[in-house]
Amino acid sequence: MNAEIKQAFTPTGALRASINLGNPILAHRNAQTGEPGGVSVDLAREFAQLLGVPLELVVFDTAGKSVEAVTNEQADIGFFAVDPVRGAGINFTAPYVLIEGAYLVEQGSPLKQNEEVDRAGTRVVVGKGSAYDLYLTRELRQAEIVRAPSSPAVVDTFREQKLDVAAGVKQQLEADAARLGGLRLLPGRFMVIQQAMGLPKSRPAQAASFLADYVERQKASGFVAEALSRHGIQGASVAPAAA
Repeated sequence: MNAEIKQAFTPTGALRASINLGNPILAHRNAQTGEPGGVSVDLAREFAQLLGVPLELVVFDTAGKSVEAVTNEQADIGFFAVDPVRGAGINFTAPYVLIEGAYLVEQGSPLKQNEEVDRAGTRVVVGKGSAYDLYLTRELRQAEIVRAPSSPAVVDTFREQKLDVAAGVKQQLEADAARLGGLRLLPGRFMVIQQAMGLPKSRPAQAASFLADYVERQKASGFVAEALSRHGIQGASVAPAAA
């Protein structure tokens, strides 16, 4: 690491890390202290220590806001699902975690398989600006997409508006199904989300390479796996090494 790379990540003197609390697999607030924690926060802290700078967490409740913060250089790094739309303003590393996206329906729904969802008259609710929103906007040809304010609000919106399908992080949907009852997940998954780190596209190429190398080291060393275990995360796996 040289002074130019350090400056690229810390134009304000501190490392500003954009944290999305809308994805419970990667970040959450401590119930007692209210402080953000999780795998993404652990990776941000470790990266700030590597740079030898203070860490400032810039916390948001949705992925869309987190993406905007990095794209507009209000934050220096962030943690995102890789998506070509977001790639217009962000340079992504290879993924560090893989997360399953699933569909949830009412217990009495006629839908049995993921392939049955994309039909005329089916209304699918997703978190606005989430990876699922971006993916399904491209992939669904006949079903209608309804956007909830955030990913954690998807199932409540699904129930309140009497929609047909809720789409999101499998673990979040499982928790909501247990909380509300009368719901079931369709078997399998409709997508695998690649969670990566990213920085503004305007930052130097060597900074992007440095961040990419950092992610590979943290996967190889067991840091990411240990963080998933420490935070009790199930259903997410460490991404394989980049080619």
